Amino acid sequence: MGANYFLLTFFPLVFAFSCIKPVSGNAEVRALMEIKSSLDPENKKLSSWTSDGDPCSGSFLGVICNEHHKVANITLTNSGLTGKLSPAIAELKCLSGLYLHYNSLTGEIPKELGSLTELNDLYLNENNLTGIIPPELGNMASLQVLDLSSNGLTGKIPTEIGFLKKLSVLELQHNRLTGEIPENLGILGTLKKLYLGFNQLSGPIPSKLANAPQLENLEVQNNTLSGVVPPVLRRLNGKFNYESNPGLCGTGFTSLRVCTAWDNVNVNHVDSDVPYSNNNGVPKDVPGAANISQLHCNQTHCSRSSKFPQALIVASVITVTVTLVVAVVFGIFRRRRLKQKVGNTSDASDDRLSTDQTKEMYKRSPSPLLTVEYSSRWDPMTPEKSCNSMYNEFLNGFKFNLEEVESATQHFTELNLLGRSNFSAVYKGTLKDGSMVAVKSISVTSCKSEETEFMEGLSLLSSLKHENLIKLRGFCCSKGRGECFLIYDFASKGNLSQYLDVEENSRHVLDWSTRVSIIKGIAKGLGYLHSSEPDKPSMVHRNISVEKVLLDQQFTPLILDCGLLKLLADDVVYSALKVSAALGYMAPEYITTGRFTEKSDVYAFGVIILQVLSGKGLLDCSMRLAAESCKFENFIDPNLKGTFSVSEATMLTKLAVNCTLEDPDNRPSMVSVNEELNGSSCG
Repeated sequence: MGANYFLLTFFPLVFAFSCIKPVSGNAEVRALMEIKSSLDPENKKLSSWTSDGDPCSGSFLGVICNEHHKVANITLTNSGLTGKLSPAIAELKCLSGLYLHYNSLTGEIPKELGSLTELNDLYLNENNLTGIIPPELGNMASLQVLDLSSNGLTGKIPTEIGFLKKLSVLELQHNRLTGEIPENLGILGTLKKLYLGFNQLSGPIPSKLANAPQLENLEVQNNTLSGVVPPVLRRLNGKFNYESNPGLCGTGFTSLRVCTAWDNVNVNHVDSDVPYSNNNGVPKDVPGAANISQLHCNQTHCSRSSKFPQALIVASVITVTVTLVVAVVFGIFRRRRLKQKVGNTSDASDDRLSTDQTKEMYKRSPSPLLTVEYSSRWDPMTPEKSCNSMYNEFLNGFKFNLEEVESATQHFTELNLLGRSNFSAVYKGTLKDGSMVAVKSISVTSCKSEETEFMEGLSLLSSLKHENLIKLRGFCCSKGRGECFLIYDFASKGNLSQYLDVEENSRHVLDWSTRVSIIKGIAKGLGYLHSSEPDKPSMVHRNISVEKVLLDQQFTPLILDCGLLKLLADDVVYSALKVSAALGYMAPEYITTGRFTEKSDVYAFGVIILQVLSGKGLLDCSMRLAAESCKFENFIDPNLKGTFSVSEATMLTKLAVNCTLEDPDNRPSMVSVNEELNGSSCG
């Protein structure tokens, strides 16, 4: 009867769940297949992208969908990609984040990217891209962050970039760009960070750029810029980097030479507003140091000339010539000194650094972009607007920013990947204080859509404090990446499942005392969850298994994902529970009631006891019968070679059998379980 009911109830739900297809249909899948073949021509890194797969199921590496089942985010940072970026990317119309930095991509940037009007973040830095910056990028109306640094890009900076009204951060450093800095970058009211260093840019620093209202950082070092530096840039203090531009001069800037008569010819022009020829911000005339023809005199003035003005002109020419020679010598000397400091600071790096050298420098010192974009903004849940005082207090102690998370995981490199499921991935990380952590990334689309429910779940997670529960250090949410991150203490010995089904002489064979200690620790952790305390309500884990039990250096068991299901959307929870049911942890009553109780956790705990004692990941009927009759020769892990306590084995086996009884009322509570483990035995 129970089995039939299970078939009637479970499989229709599975069928219904499997019929949820992405609205994007085949068009986005075809586009992803083209992108895959271009990015990963040898199919070594993106084998999970398949033509018959669903990109919104979580099975496509690095692909995240929005609530409408449209591809919204592609994150393939430091994934070893060696191909090119396909124009087919333009078919993903709802894409809001594209993160392909720290790879070895070649070829040109497709102009088709310009049609992605929903894109907020574009990271193509730290690759080997060549060619020009497509002017079409100026059509990306939603773009907030554009990072094309550390590539081999050439040509001029398109004036069309000045049309990006939401642009906050522009990083173009470490390329081979030429020409002048576009004047109309100064009309970007949202521009905060501009990094143009280590290129071959020439001409002056536009006065309109210097007056950009929100500009906080400007780096133009190691170019061939010239002219008078707008005095207003003194407001940036140490966040204005102009080194290794011998043609620049100004007053009030440390290490900038004082302007000469020749430089002062155009001081008024540089500091004044330049007239524009049209509404697009293209200047009619950008005066330069060589634009001396504007100062010609008319016939009347010439007729009154004398030898004194002529002598003055000759003296000025001589002065300027001597000054330029001194400036060039000073520049060469300073450049050599900067080369000697390459190992100490990225700002002093030679502009001929190889791509590999540059990448290593950036790995040691994360891009300043990450700091400005995320350290002061926690998205999508802003506590000032959405959370009450209880949540504000909670957030202050647990909030991480994206810079810290990316730095800790080395930009989510695959080398730090510990595991991946349909809705999350876990990375090993190191915080700035040197402590080891595990970072669980969860797609925002896998989380509860109601912010209040999500916050209540996070608050519950933060309240859990027990020696046998993994400690939550904090969290971070990024709308741009479409992910939330939970930061836990790192458990160096992995999870309990790694110590099952191991070979006889494997280092993963646990001795008897360690197994007993692990079982007792899990029981204590579950007992704490089920108890009600002043600062914590009683709760049910609902998904306990050997995969959810981590082990620290001393093999202390630490239960993972307590309360996690309260953060996740219902369909994601259902998918996770299907896996639990398939592995035999699901209590029989759930099939008929659809509800979890403390006795459901007790059932799963009984299964874990049997697994630890037998050393097996999956239990069959014969093993259960052997356990019920205490026939240890057919049940206890043979890797122990008979080295175990018969009395403890008897007690633990009978406890496991009682915990897995079909009727939940006949199962013991975790209070009773802990009492038995701490004292009594059966003989």
